[in-house]
Order: sequence, then C-alpha cells, then structure tokens
Amino acid sequence: MYTHEDLSNLQAQSLKMQTWIRRQTFSPELEKTLRRFSSWEVSELIFKVNQSTFRGRLAADPSLPAGTVEEDGRQRWFTLDEINELRRRIKVNRKSLMPTRPVGKRAVRVAIANFKGGAGKSTVALHLAHASALDGYRVLLVDFDPQATLSHSMGLNDVAEDHTVWGIMARDLVRETDRMNAVSQGAESGTTLPQRRIPASIRDLGLDELRINDFIKPTAWSTIDIVPSCANAAFVEFASAQYRHLNPEWSFFGAVSRYLDALPDDAYDLIIFDCPPAIGYQSMNAVFAADMLYIPSGPGYWEYDSTTSFIGQLAEALGDLSHGFDGTFPAGKITLPKTFCDIRFLLTRYEPGNELHRAMFDAFKKVFGDRVTEHPVEMTRAVEQSGRFLSSVYEIDYREMTRETWRRARATFDRAYDEFKESVINVWDKLEDEK
Repeated sequence: MYTHEDLSNLQAQSLKMQTWIRRQTFSPELEKTLRRFSSWEVSELIFKVNQSTFRGRLAADPSLPAGTVEEDGRQRWFTLDEINELRRRIKVNRKSLMPTRPVGKRAVRVAIANFKGGAGKSTVALHLAHASALDGYRVLLVDFDPQATLSHSMGLNDVAEDHTVWGIMARDLVRETDRMNAVSQGAESGTTLPQRRIPASIRDLGLDELRINDFIKPTAWSTIDIVPSCANAAFVEFASAQYRHLNPEWSFFGAVSRYLDALPDDAYDLIIFDCPPAIGYQSMNAVFAADMLYIPSGPGYWEYDSTTSFIGQLAEALGDLSHGFDGTFPAGKITLPKTFCDIRFLLTRYEPGNELHRAMFDAFKKVFGDRVTEHPVEMTRAVEQSGRFLSSVYEIDYREMTRETWRRARATFDRAYDEFKESVINVWDKLEDEK
C-alpha cells in the first residue's frame, strides 16, 4: 500500500535526478546561459542578408559590435544583445532590420492551448518565443501549467507559488473584493451593502501589496521575461474554488487579464501563454486574456478528436461567462462577449512520409480551412533532442550535430514562426490604439 508519504519520497528521489540533469545541461551554477550565435547564423538566418554584405557593414563601421573571434579566426560569434545592437544600427538597401511593431498598440497576447496533454504546447511556446526574440521582439512568457515545463526550459526551477499565476489570482481576489466593498459603501442610495470578507489566512499573505514586476523573472534571453510556474501551483484549481465561495461576484477568469492591463503598453511586443492540458481556472484566465488562440495538435485521430472536444468545451465555457456577466464586470482591454482576433491550428510531431499524418493534415484543413497553418512542425532527431535537453532548436549549437540535421530542425520552426508572425501582425491591425 502506498500513501502520500511514499509519493513524497518518490518525488525527493526524482528531484535528485533533476539536479543531476541540470548540471549536465546548464552551467556549473545550475543557471541556464544562452550561447553565442555565429556570423553565418546572424547574417543568413537572423538578418536574412548575404554574409559578404554583413561582413562589409562590420568592416565599414568599426563602432559596431564585432563579436568574439574564434581562435582560428574563421568565425565571429555574437551575443543576443550584440545582435540587437546591430539590428538597430544596420540598414540593408535602406531598409531597417527592426521587426514590424505598430506604434500605439499594446503587446499581442497569444494563448497556446489544447485540452490534450502531449500536443506540444510547451514546445511550441518555447520555440515561438525564441524565434520572436531572435527576430528582435521583446517577449513575456506566462506559464499557466503547474507542470512548469516551459519555466524549467527557460532555466527557472526554484519558484515560490506566490510568484506564479496563483499569486496573481489571489492578489486579484483581494484587490477586487476591496474595490467592490468600496463601491458598496459609496452607493448613491446611501444604503451600505454587506461587506465581502477575505480571511486573514489569505489577506495576511500580503499578495495584494506585490507590485506588477514582482511576478516577472528575467531569463537567459535578455529580451524574454517570464511569469513562471511551479509544481506547488497545482493547488490553484482547489484554491480558486474556495476563493469564488468567499466572493461569488469575483470574476476570477479576468484576474490575469487585469494584471496584464497594468503593464505599460510598450513593455513587450508579444505575450505568450503556455496553458495546462485542461479547462480550468488557470486555462480560462489564459484564453480570456488572449487576443489570439494557437491550438497545437498531434497528427493522429485521437488528437484530432481531443482537439474537437477542446474547442467545444471552450465554446461552452466562454458562452456561459459572456451570458452570466453580461458585460457588467470591468473587463479592461478585453471585452465581453469574449472574442479572438485570430484562431490557428498547428500540427506538431508531423512526419511528411507518414501516410496517416498526411491524411489527418488534409482532414484538419477540410474542417478548419485556412485556420490551419500551412507548415506543420516536423518531427526530426534534432527536435527530439531539444526536448530531451530542455532547450529549443535555436539554443542548440549546430556544431553538436551535422549542420544539415540542425538546419532541417530549425527550418521547420522557422516556417512555423513566419506564419505565426504574419498572424500577429494581422492581429495588431485589429487591436484598438491604446490611449
């Protein structure tokens, strides 16, 4: 017979293995560091210019970042900050290398969501974030999944639950309850309505005093920050049910949206959510705050079936919220009824030579039409290896394998990112200018 104590012992054993794996993967200080990028990568894959053109620009302006030269003198290697400095200062054919970013628009919020586990949500979120950063965008990741795969992949392991989405929701409960109480006391009728009370066990946590940036952590990528998750945040589903009982009028599903509304509009360009594989308090916060819904799915029938169930259950949940509140709660920059500027389906773990995969890709396109991205994420050896080492293909040094193997893996995510970027730019056109 096994009890919770046995489970705790098993976890302790596993944590020891995690520490060993991190030592093999990260630096000796157990901190994830970002590699440098070769002049070949910077010119042809990041800036998309000829290598000779890139070398010519460097030679013509000695004040530009020159990178670090290999001992044999054949290759220069640049940090991400150096790449972004070059991006700001170099023009090719009088065109800027800066990415498209409309003035007066807030960051686009994208939820990577599906009901089924193993659909590739964290992998897609990680690669889209890294591709966006290499393209010059500033990214905020929000990890809603208690499994914390995305947080671990970004190098964050020792995270307190107070500084996760749970902390944001608990903070919002206290603040919204205080706001409602103040409105009740100041009613024009002069009648004082019953006050909603928050137990000391919650109020004394002091979460309502945390600042916006207290939840945001830096990563090894200088232009990517994250609101991390941790295993202890798994109890948020139970805690949120209790919180709703304390204040039934609290619009819990708007908590993260209200938090993000308080960020400066120009703090980030993209905000990407990694959602848990279930419809619950955390995932509803993610989809409610999102401008765009990105739905990864494997290429099998059962995954197609699960994706169908996911969008059906999500439709019911969002419909209930829209009718239940009838636009009466402060939705901030997200309006009721909830709308998405775009919805996309992305097939993952796709094998072009697999007849079943091709058939399911055709089925997805017949049902969902042009909402299905043209380029699935293909399953390659390098993609498998990136997941095994908690890294994206972009983080892997191409010298660790044959360059062709690495390029094939990068190419599949580059194509997926190009379509993603096009969708993001279209969403920006639909967002209202921020005043």
